[in-house]
Amino acid sequence: MSNARLSKRYAKALFSLGRQDGSHVKYGNELNDFVDCYKNNADLRHAISSPVFVMEARKNILASILNKGDFSPIVRNFLNLLLDKNRIGSIESINEHYAMLTDEVSNISHAEIITAMPLKKDTLDRVIRTFEGVTSRSIRAKVIEDPGIIGGIIVKIGDNFWDGSIRAQIEGLRESFRRGE
Repeated sequence: MSNARLSKRYAKALFSLGRQDGSHVKYGNELNDFVDCYKNNADLRHAISSPVFVMEARKNILASILNKGDFSPIVRNFLNLLLDKNRIGSIESINEHYAMLTDEVSNISHAEIITAMPLKKDTLDRVIRTFEGVTSRSIRAKVIEDPGIIGGIIVKIGDNFWDGSIRAQIEGLRESFRRGE
């Protein structure tokens, strides 16, 4: 099974537990805190992810990290399970999938906005408000600059795609000329 599918499966399992007891946001925050620590500390990553160290030592290191934080028993057990199953190295991917599940329940969509040049804050805010109206959901936007689109904007939200780029308009004109219209 692929790493992405396993990550989704683990994220769904923790999310399901969180939804049952009403703590899915809290679990997400705790998972995020652990991932921040994990990402920012190469020694920690190596110590708990590497099979070079015996499992007992890896468990002790994880326990000391968890004891320093305010982690709930469910998240503690979840992280220990990942360590036991040698999946702790997938924690960042699991966290991303967990965040997507939380956003889905919270009626938040992720948008990828592609522009030829940087957008001013007020322009970006107008674009986001427009697509919040179109989708009836809150939008979290990721802006990508691609000078290849020449101008305009491309917006991707889930499976939906809006292409208002100059490049697309030029291609449309080119196709019209080819057909003799």
